[in-house]
Amino acid sequence: MIITKPKKGDLLIAEPSIIGDVSFNRSIVLLADHNEDGSIGFILNKPLEYTINDLVPEVEANFKVYNGGPVEQDNLYFIHKIPQLIPDSIEISFGIYWGGDFNKVAELIANNEINEHDIRFFLGYSGWKSNQLETELKSNSWVVTENVYKKNIIEKDYETFWKEKMLEFGGEYSIWSNAPENPNYN
Repeated sequence: MIITKPKKGDLLIAEPSIIGDVSFNRSIVLLADHNEDGSIGFILNKPLEYTINDLVPEVEANFKVYNGGPVEQDNLYFIHKIPQLIPDSIEISFGIYWGGDFNKVAELIANNEINEHDIRFFLGYSGWKSNQLETELKSNSWVVTENVYKKNIIEKDYETFWKEKMLEFGGEYSIWSNAPENPNYN
């Protein structure tokens, strides 16, 4: 279901028209916060070549790390669905939480008490200042949808996610679902 006004917990689906935008081409962003001061989100479908162990050597796990967005790419962020295990988490919506005590996360991973289906790590985030996202929505850069996956969004297959959303929207979007990521390859 396409929504006109975004809210915390919604998904931003990159319009095919923003092809060429290095950061957001074919992106799906989970809005972690949205208010009059601006918006913050994490790109869910852009894995990096790193694991959590590459970035934090004391955490011996091969959990993928994703490109959360172009802001503060030297900082590590995470979303999860296990607030009962991670103190100081902030609920986004639908049982998805943002952040919390990273030392506890490292301990839980070391003890095999959580896995990649419970948590997702990001370098950087996507940020919009006051009214910036609304301006991008008016220029048809994004489609806003409800997060129908709820907390299971963390487990969503990143490789096919954008294409699935294009097919779900139907009409002219269906055509874009099979277009190459780089139009020069066409």
